[in-house]
Amino acid sequence: MKNYYVYILASNSKTLYTGVTNNLIRRVFQHKHKLFSGFTAKYKVDQLVYFEVATNIKDVIAREKQIKGWSRMKKSPLLKR
Repeated sequence: MKNYYVYILASNSKTLYTGVTNNLIRRVFQHKHKLFSGFTAKYKVDQLVYFEVATNIKDVIAREKQIKGWSRMKKSPLLKR
């Protein structure tokens, strides 16, 4: 079975980014090395602070949408290191 991940990255200034991938290690590497231009490169969002894993991509996408809809305060318990 294939694994899928919903993840949250943060910057030093506490900017958050939520995404989905099927290869968490590769995706975090891409963010850290700014291999793609966009939000995470612009705001230096490259610290993995949270992730969940599941085998159903539809569930992971639904969870990503759920988390993206939350306020920062509601996300806060997930971000405890």
